[in-house]
Amino acid sequence: MQDQYRPSEVEASAQEHWAKRDAYRVIEDKSKPKYYACSMLPYPSGKLHMGHVRNYTINDMLARHLRMKGFNVLMPMGWDAFGLPAENAAIAYNKSPAEWTYANIADMKAQMQPLGLAFDWSREVATCDPSYYKWNQWLFLKMLEKGIAYKKTQVVNWDPIDQTVLANEQVIDGRGWRSGALVEKREIPGYYFGITQYAEELLSSIDALDGWPDQVRTMQRNWIGKSEGTRFAFSHDIKDADGNLIQDGKMFVFTTRADTIMGVTFCAVAAEHPLATRAAELNPALVDFIEECKKGGTTEAELATQDKKGVATGLFVTHPLTGNQVEVWIGNYVLMTYGDGAVMGVPAHDERDFAFAKKYGIEIKQVIAVEGETFSTDAWQEWYGDKQRAVTVHSGKYNGLSYKAAVDAVAADLSGKGIGEKKTTFRLRDWGISRQRYWGTPIPIIHCPHCGDVPVPYEDLPVVLPTDCIPDGSGNPLKHRADFLNVDCPKCGAAAQRETDTMDTFVDSSWYFMRYTCPDATTMVDERNDYWMAMDQYIGGIEHAVLHLLYARFWTKVMRDMGLVKIDEPFTRLFTQGMLLNECFYREEESGKKRWFYPNEVEVQFDEKGRPLSAIAKDDGQPVVMGGIEKMSKSKNNVVEPKDIISRFGADTARLFTMFAGPPEQSAAWSNSGVEGASRYLKRLWMFAFKNADAIRSAGEIGELSEEAKAVRREIHLTLKQINDDYTRLQYNTVVSGAMKLLNALEGFKGDAPAMVKEGLGILLRALYPVSPHITAVIWKELGFDVQQGDLLDAAWPEPLAEALEQANIDLVVQVNGKLRGHISVPKAADKAAIEAAALADASILKHLEGQAPKKVIVVPGRLINIVV
Repeated sequence: MQDQYRPSEVEASAQEHWAKRDAYRVIEDKSKPKYYACSMLPYPSGKLHMGHVRNYTINDMLARHLRMKGFNVLMPMGWDAFGLPAENAAIAYNKSPAEWTYANIADMKAQMQPLGLAFDWSREVATCDPSYYKWNQWLFLKMLEKGIAYKKTQVVNWDPIDQTVLANEQVIDGRGWRSGALVEKREIPGYYFGITQYAEELLSSIDALDGWPDQVRTMQRNWIGKSEGTRFAFSHDIKDADGNLIQDGKMFVFTTRADTIMGVTFCAVAAEHPLATRAAELNPALVDFIEECKKGGTTEAELATQDKKGVATGLFVTHPLTGNQVEVWIGNYVLMTYGDGAVMGVPAHDERDFAFAKKYGIEIKQVIAVEGETFSTDAWQEWYGDKQRAVTVHSGKYNGLSYKAAVDAVAADLSGKGIGEKKTTFRLRDWGISRQRYWGTPIPIIHCPHCGDVPVPYEDLPVVLPTDCIPDGSGNPLKHRADFLNVDCPKCGAAAQRETDTMDTFVDSSWYFMRYTCPDATTMVDERNDYWMAMDQYIGGIEHAVLHLLYARFWTKVMRDMGLVKIDEPFTRLFTQGMLLNECFYREEESGKKRWFYPNEVEVQFDEKGRPLSAIAKDDGQPVVMGGIEKMSKSKNNVVEPKDIISRFGADTARLFTMFAGPPEQSAAWSNSGVEGASRYLKRLWMFAFKNADAIRSAGEIGELSEEAKAVRREIHLTLKQINDDYTRLQYNTVVSGAMKLLNALEGFKGDAPAMVKEGLGILLRALYPVSPHITAVIWKELGFDVQQGDLLDAAWPEPLAEALEQANIDLVVQVNGKLRGHISVPKAADKAAIEAAALADASILKHLEGQAPKKVIVVPGRLINIVV
């Protein structure tokens, strides 16, 4: 064993050994309990930073630990390789997205390799590979047959720069999340997945996901958004330009507050509603406002905070119970994509309607009251919307009814008139998967002038995406690829054209974890998927708490209903890791643009207590702004690349620091001094092993130990007990602190007990191995532990020994008249009389008695003695 710790040599040696063994290739083995642990599929951006190292080390620790515990552990890796970033990069660098993507995959794999992550690369999946996305297309066609997939025309968010449809979540302040362009509303045809068909099951089965964080389960429930209410119609005689009644003379709304129906003083419709369209035809002055609405917010959250605007249409609908005429307004806070695109306005009892009515001078009519409260139209009061204490007033036959009774009565009357009924609705909307972009899974549809939309025959799958297109920003290049576009109709043989829309990339990530289980299967999945799924532990960021996880759950249920899988839910446990943060620095240029500096380009000044005061750029000595601690991001130049840390300190140090920085579920700040501290710890470990190598190699069995050796051994096994508990809870930062305690205990022992030291070091090496596998594996082999216990990869996980935890003596607290006055150590088996005698013989206790004879001595076994004088 060399005397100096040289990380590059140690890590190369360990990785060479693992490669020769093909140590991480996993097969299905029914003789062992299985464990499937998986990190969320990364996008191949080309660069790893230390935040990635933290995420993947969490997974690696879990996998290595459980392998030593006797589990058959699967930890795969792959690439979420389709998507718009590759197209944008292709435009910037004038190369195909395929070339850019595959080069990035190669770069990221090369950056991962030095970390020693225990990925089974034989199961690698890239979603842009035809052998993978063939099954996206196959299941799409199956869903089309079952009526789960369908085509419809709908209002969508259109990004005029990126020339694509955006999901609501991709629109921020009315602009596209990537281009920054003002988003337009357009009606275009597209394909949808009927996720709402599974809304009730997706909601109810959340309760069984007890291995998920409560926060994520709540977010899923809120997104699905089940509401029980009443859907009913306001009748009208408004006709279109051809003289036909619009929507058969019925404007439908949905409300959860049917008890307030007698307080309706206006109705509001979305800018895209047929009544709004007709109003604009009759009054061109409304056109500008409608266009403004179409560029406004697209999510409920945005609408809740934006300024409420509206215009009166001059059109009226009829109140279904009173017969009164109610004016229709166009409101910027009404979305066509939610419900029927129309709402009843009850300004006295809805805060949004209240603000709207105050702004435009619309009548505010109270129809519920709460005992002891006084209603006023001056300002909104929370009790105006209170349904728990509410009683209807000014509501004719419904006066005096409680919320539920009033809702039931109103619903019954509406039903009796044939214009309404109780209904359960969901906030969840069907999943639009059509994207007007190139780099994605081709939708397997052929458009025939005679047969219409024709599914591609199964035997012709996959529809292969050309990989040599170079987008120029002018739209989807597939529209100009004759060799892709032009095809014969599978039904009639006539000249036809392929669909050029590609699938939303959430499709790619909805089932990749199943393909990991059987990447070479000739069907979508095979029996190996039944062995591994459901996944035991999924690891990823909280930013994927809604859409990705919801779509994956939906996809799994669809596959189950088609007989492809036997599970209801894909992920048994979910762990959402925190981010790694770092200081960021910038200088604002004259143009208003911020120039971001790398931390190593900046010199920070500190006060006498080490607190940062200011910073200057090293190149010109001029001030820069300290931007605070932010998530590591290339856009802010505050990333720390693992290659830099590994070249200086080694991968084991990088892994150790990221785990020690804080609880894995919480964000943690980068610290150069923390990295240096982690490096010093590993050097100490190496030096301890080197100094004790000969004694450990020749040590026999543990025999009689001195009291000092027994105490150290007990401390080691107590710490192991804590470490094991921390591994179970995934509290990996305290696992590291436990490993540090173990080394401190061993270094502090100056006696002669080589067998005890060998046992302690063997425990430490195994406890630390999942964190820093290279150094521990090499020391393990160098000191001969592998001769008896095998390769550290598969060595049995240590458990604390009862004999080591035994104490000959115990410490007891001594009180005099209830006040702490000292401690005594007595044999564990000492009786009450012996304990009392020991306490009264202790000099430090006697001085507090001041010569007085005890009136009473109270002994609480195992805890304390209280002497009463």
